[in-house]
Amino acid sequence: MFNRRRFLQMAMAVPATAAVSRYRVRAAPMRKQVKITDVKCMLVRGLFEWPLVRIETDAGITGIGEAYHGRGVKDVILGLRPLMIGEDPLDVDRLYTKMITATGGAGSIAGVTVSAISGVEIALWDTVGKILEAPVAKLLGGQYRKSVKAYWTRRPQNPMDPASCREFAAMLKSHPYGFNAIKCDFMARTGDPDEPYSRHWTTADLRRNATAFQNIRDAVGDDVDIAVHCHWEFDWPDALALARAVAPMKPAWLEDPMPPNFSESWVKLTAASPVPILQGENLYTRHGFQPFIVNQGCHIIQIDIPKAGGLLESKKIADLADLYYIPVNAHNVCSPIGTLASAHSAASMRDFRTHEFNVGYPPAELPRNFRPNAGSPLGVSPALALGSTEAWEKYAVYDRPFIKDSHIQLSDKPGLGVELNEDYVRAHLVEGEQWWG
Repeated sequence: MFNRRRFLQMAMAVPATAAVSRYRVRAAPMRKQVKITDVKCMLVRGLFEWPLVRIETDAGITGIGEAYHGRGVKDVILGLRPLMIGEDPLDVDRLYTKMITATGGAGSIAGVTVSAISGVEIALWDTVGKILEAPVAKLLGGQYRKSVKAYWTRRPQNPMDPASCREFAAMLKSHPYGFNAIKCDFMARTGDPDEPYSRHWTTADLRRNATAFQNIRDAVGDDVDIAVHCHWEFDWPDALALARAVAPMKPAWLEDPMPPNFSESWVKLTAASPVPILQGENLYTRHGFQPFIVNQGCHIIQIDIPKAGGLLESKKIADLADLYYIPVNAHNVCSPIGTLASAHSAASMRDFRTHEFNVGYPPAELPRNFRPNAGSPLGVSPALALGSTEAWEKYAVYDRPFIKDSHIQLSDKPGLGVELNEDYVRAHLVEGEQWWG
């Protein structure tokens, strides 16, 4: 029972100077509002040219982030610098809105502009986490999970060859990250060479893909999730035909089978497909995702978080999807910085399923036919796959493995909990780039 007299006696016994002293200690962080002094960007070689962002403040606290790759993204990031200088980094949502509003004429509804803003927004969150001494996921509303399930984008070198599929399965089983979910490219169509833009598949194409994905399923077993990776190639009848062709091997989803813009065909495909339809890698902000969510134009949405608007905007997209009971995945081709940032946002989402891991290659190990920013070599040898994972671990300084038991591990350190390995990153800067030049 509360004893008012005893409480007053104890309160009076505390010297006034001590009470004031405690107040001053608690109030000390609020005496001086932190201000942004600079925004910097540098490009690092990997699977793509990764644009890394740094926020600097007058308190000596810095935050790092990463934007989705793309021609011109660094110029846009540096163009945002005057909007940020002198601002309070804790005003993340207002600053995001400021950047979106100020770049409206440059097309801040999609594309490179939104990607650049996303990278700055991520660096803001890392800065805020360090100022408030809390992990970013806690600041986005708290964590639903301490780690985030990951899937690996890889396929056998020759999915039509059962022996190649078994070799791939053995590599997958022995991989140090312990993956139990993968996403594999479909076998390219063998259509009329004079019709390179046709969306039509032949019966032979469908049969080849049915065989290839069944070979992968037979090799890896039923305990590994397998997603079918498309790139917006098909019209809706052939997208449905592909869904039916691969259905016997029980795919986790069919990804981006039609062009990314919304139409009623997405609704028809989703209603008729025997496998889950996933869409979202090429969508931006809540506005891009809204018609798919509201009109049930897919079964699963997949947000590329460092591309679609950043951590908070992606959380808002997930909250909208949650109203319609649509689960969320994360697309990802970033370095460890963008990947961990994306995972912090994913950890704050209620109905989140799985996050892409698409490891970047050190330049010396890239396949000879690889062209930067032209796509990823998804079918690779076991030696190359494991070597690239080792390069991933060298890229940044982290207090735990990036991935364990097929889950991205989140640190409880402030901000994103990760810093660049300066020596390694310096050695892999894009030609002409300087360390935070």
